[in-house]
Amino acid sequence: MSTSLDRGPVAVTGGTGFVGSHLVEHLLARGYTDIRCLVRSDSRWLAGLPVTFVTGDMNDAAALRTLLGGAERVFHVAALTRSRSWKDFRRANVEGTENLLRAAIEVCPDVRQIVLTSSLAAVGRSDVAIPDETAPLHPVSMYGRSKMEMERAAEAFADRLPIAIVRPPAVYGPRETDIFSFIQTLSKGVCPIVGRGVEPALSLIYVADLVAGMVGAAESGASTGKTWFLGSPEAYSWHQVRDAVCQALGRRVLTLHVSRAAVPLVGVLSEWAGRLAGTYPPLNREKAMEILHAATMCSSEKALRQLGFRPQVPLADGMRMTVDWYRENGWLPS
Repeated sequence: MSTSLDRGPVAVTGGTGFVGSHLVEHLLARGYTDIRCLVRSDSRWLAGLPVTFVTGDMNDAAALRTLLGGAERVFHVAALTRSRSWKDFRRANVEGTENLLRAAIEVCPDVRQIVLTSSLAAVGRSDVAIPDETAPLHPVSMYGRSKMEMERAAEAFADRLPIAIVRPPAVYGPRETDIFSFIQTLSKGVCPIVGRGVEPALSLIYVADLVAGMVGAAESGASTGKTWFLGSPEAYSWHQVRDAVCQALGRRVLTLHVSRAAVPLVGVLSEWAGRLAGTYPPLNREKAMEILHAATMCSSEKALRQLGFRPQVPLADGMRMTVDWYRENGWLPS
C-alpha cells in the first residue's frame, strides 16, 4: 500500500462523471493532493474540489500529454456507455484508450499503475451463471464489444506499462442515472421485473465500494497484468433489489412481472419513445440483449483474496443513501 510519502501525481479520465467523481473524492480522502482530471468543459461534480483541470478529450494528444506528464498513477474511467453507433463506441472506448496508453509511454514511463475501467458487459454470453475472470468474452452489445476490444488493445502495451483492468458489474449510488430510472419507476408505485424475480440475478456494487477497490488495485503491486471483477460478495434477486429500494423510498409498489419474450419489444418501444423525446434511453435494444443473453453476475473472489477487496456497504444502506441523495438534489420528490 502507498504511504503519505509516495502519493505522487494522479491522472483521472472521466472524473466529471458518476464513478469518476466519486473516485476523485476518495483519492482526496486518502491524502492524494496532486490530482489532474481531464474535462471537456464543465467540471460538474468536481466543482470546488482541489484538483487540476486539463481541458480536452480522449482524442486530444496534447491534452493527454499534459494530463499524464509525470503521473505515478492513472485511472481511466472515461467511456461512452450509450450510442446507436459502433463507430462512436470504437472511437471513444477503444481508440481513446489507445491514445491514453501511447501518451503514457511518452510522458510517464515510470508510472506505477494504470487502472483501466472495463465492464462485466465485456463477458456477454457465459456458459456459467457466475463467471470469474477466466471466462471467455462473448459480448452481446456494442458497448460490451467495445470494452472487450479495449481490453485487447491494452494487451499490446502490457510489456511497457503496468496495466490493471477492473470490471465492475452494475454500479449504483448518488449521481447515477441509469439505475435511477428503475428507482424513479418504483417511486411512482410500479416495479417491472423480468421473470419471477426470486432467483439470484445480478451483482451490484455501491459506488463508494467500487472506487475503494479501484484505488486498492492502483496501490497494489499484485494487480499489474491482471483483470479484476469488483462486485458484491453475493448475487441479488430482483425481489431483494425491489425490497431495498422500497424500504429506502418508504412505500409499497405493484410488482409487474415481464416475460423474457417481451423484453426486446420493450427495448424497441423505449427507443422509439426516446427518439420522440430526443434522447437515447437506458433501456434500449442493446440493453435488452444484455438483459436476455449476457452475464449479469460475476465472482469477485480473486479480488477478495488477492487485493483485500472488501465491500462495506450493504444493499439496504446503499439504496437508502442513494435515495436520500436523489431527494436532496431534487431528482425524486421529498
